[in-house]
Amino acid sequence: MHMDLDPSVGCDGDRRMTMNTKNLALARTDTGLASIALAALAGVMLLVLAGFAQASVLHNGAHDTRHAIAFPCH
Repeated sequence: MHMDLDPSVGCDGDRRMTMNTKNLALARTDTGLASIALAALAGVMLLVLAGFAQASVLHNGAHDTRHAIAFPCH
């Protein structure tokens, strides 16, 4: 008994999406754009927060962070 097996059909009969260079390029582009957008949003948020924060709040935050990571600051 000879059966022709189609590599794009799974053992349960469902079709699988085969990855080719076009699909991989699209996946990389989507991931790259999302990463850039997220980094830009995080940067803008940091600038806005730092711009509106009082100097003492920023100093205390940095000072406490140095102590938390055991970095000598005195």
